[in-house]
Amino acid sequence: MSETRTIKKYPNRRLYDTHQSRYITLANVRELVMAETAFQVIDRQSGEDITRSILLQIIMEQEAGGQPLFSTDILAQFIRNYGETTQQGFTTFLEKSMSTFGIQQEALREQMQKALTNTPLDNWVKLSEKNMQTWQKMQKDMFKGVTPDNKNDKD
Repeated sequence: MSETRTIKKYPNRRLYDTHQSRYITLANVRELVMAETAFQVIDRQSGEDITRSILLQIIMEQEAGGQPLFSTDILAQFIRNYGETTQQGFTTFLEKSMSTFGIQQEALREQMQKALTNTPLDNWVKLSEKNMQTWQKMQKDMFKGVTPDNKNDKD
């Protein structure tokens, strides 16, 4: 298991990845998130953990460009739940929902990968073979009652 990367945020708003010994951008931090790399962002001056703040900045950038993930109603619901007695329940619900969604997405991805493992021609050949077997069995069963039993003819 790899250890958590430390990223330092300097007063000039620059992010420094101590693992790679170089400055990085929010896009690079997003890549770490996408790669499921563990990291922590520390404010260089105060030593405070500001990881959540950086993640929220990434979400804001994502929401500002392209197709937003959160509707206005969802964002308003988030705001309404801050400070309420239901906040912990809401947080737990969101975490479990996201976990379930991730599990379902992974299962779907695996199923699609299995379905696409064979070429379309292979799938058609298998289907044709199965149909041929079913047709032959049906013919055999149908002609059993029509044709005389050969054993009775020999007796």
